[in-house]
Amino acid sequence: MKLAIFDLDETLIAGDTASLWLEFLVRRKLAPVGILEQERTLMTAYYQGRMDMDAYMALTLAPIRHWQLQDLSPLVEEFIRQDILPLVYPDARARLAWHRSQGHEIVIISATGEHLVKPIALALGVRHAIGIMLDCCDGVYNGRTRGVFSYQEGKLVRLQEWLERQALSPSHSYGYSDSLNDLPLLEFVDTPFAINPGEHLAHIARGRNWSCLNWEL
Repeated sequence: MKLAIFDLDETLIAGDTASLWLEFLVRRKLAPVGILEQERTLMTAYYQGRMDMDAYMALTLAPIRHWQLQDLSPLVEEFIRQDILPLVYPDARARLAWHRSQGHEIVIISATGEHLVKPIALALGVRHAIGIMLDCCDGVYNGRTRGVFSYQEGKLVRLQEWLERQALSPSHSYGYSDSLNDLPLLEFVDTPFAINPGEHLAHIARGRNWSCLNWEL
């Protein structure tokens, strides 16, 4: 079995899912406009590889606290149709299609909440997705997370847990990401691809003879 592992934000899509989701909620008057500036401040740290994930998740989950899962689902579907699918890179769709044609197992793994990652993956025709796990009680989100964050080295932890649950042992693995935060993942796979990498990741990729792919809308 061969495995293809894709990051989501700025890799498969030309944008950041969590940021776009908050903008969507603000447009729908389901979140205060001030949350956008708070989120941008935290995202600055993300691009520098020093995100406070506890603070970030607390902020971005606040608008859906006390929401029932069944009530949130239609809103997420609307968000995906309006804000996510138009941003999917054509080259990303082609690469997903190629892996399917080869019979490879595909998994999307992201440092975004699973309430967004999993339905986006399904919309892209991908059955398997790993995101930050959300806590809920009696079918209601409580604004907290659980388990290991699928962020930086945590992506490898969650990936290994997923492989064990699926009883999978890949003979070869491919990895795709735009982010320096995913360096542990790119180092783990057999064939890494840096997608639209920034200067630092591009420098590392060139030094290690990794492929750099430029994807555009």
